[in-house]
Amino acid sequence: MKISDTEISHPIHPQHKLKLEYTEIPFTCDGCKEAGIGLKYSCRQRCCNDQFDLHKVCAVAPPIINNSFYRECVFEFQLHPPGEEKRVCDACRNEVQGFVYHCKRCGFDLHPCCANLPQVLDDGEHNLYLCLKLSGACHRCGGKGPGWSYRSRCKTYNLHLSCVKELLVESWEAMYLKVDQNKVREIQTRIPSLKVILANHHGGARGGKVKKCCQMAGGAIRLIVSAILGDPTAIIAAVVGGFISK
Repeated sequence: MKISDTEISHPIHPQHKLKLEYTEIPFTCDGCKEAGIGLKYSCRQRCCNDQFDLHKVCAVAPPIINNSFYRECVFEFQLHPPGEEKRVCDACRNEVQGFVYHCKRCGFDLHPCCANLPQVLDDGEHNLYLCLKLSGACHRCGGKGPGWSYRSRCKTYNLHLSCVKELLVESWEAMYLKVDQNKVREIQTRIPSLKVILANHHGGARGGKVKKCCQMAGGAIRLIVSAILGDPTAIIAAVVGGFISK
């Protein structure tokens, strides 16, 4: 399937070659049907009614992968979700509508971008660790529910992947579809006050310690956004992450 590092052919779009490019404009991947930004393979032929885009990780997905959370599983790449029943990604809990890694033995499903999430996110100062289950409440939804999460080493900062994805999509709508300012403010306050949460965790401490924790919280969202988008180096992720972490 691979032709070169910057150009490929793909079975779901055989009529044209797809070229690797970088975008700061949000797009929907025509493979997994999930949001994307940054590196993508795209067709811009005029004869195509709509632009065709694939996440880089979807376009060049390996046929078989393993995952450390499911050691007994062998995940096979499929262009369509198996069966007729609705399937849900076991990482982000979003519906599987296109490309998927599926384990026939255990029935687990993973979006390609979710399957590619790094175990550790490092911004040079703080580490966030990918977890199968949360031991503490998510700072977005307040629950421990199903789905993967990222948490800090001290286990006081936790965010579900599903919660960050929800905020991400809504923030894009506000930024690019120009919704009213009331909606923007609503999105910006969707995560409970991290400053209050972290201050309470530190016994009401004020000053440098709380400020440092809040900076870590904002950085955490930016890191997770980058990872979810399938391009940890995406510069725009810092902008979007900053928007939804205010």
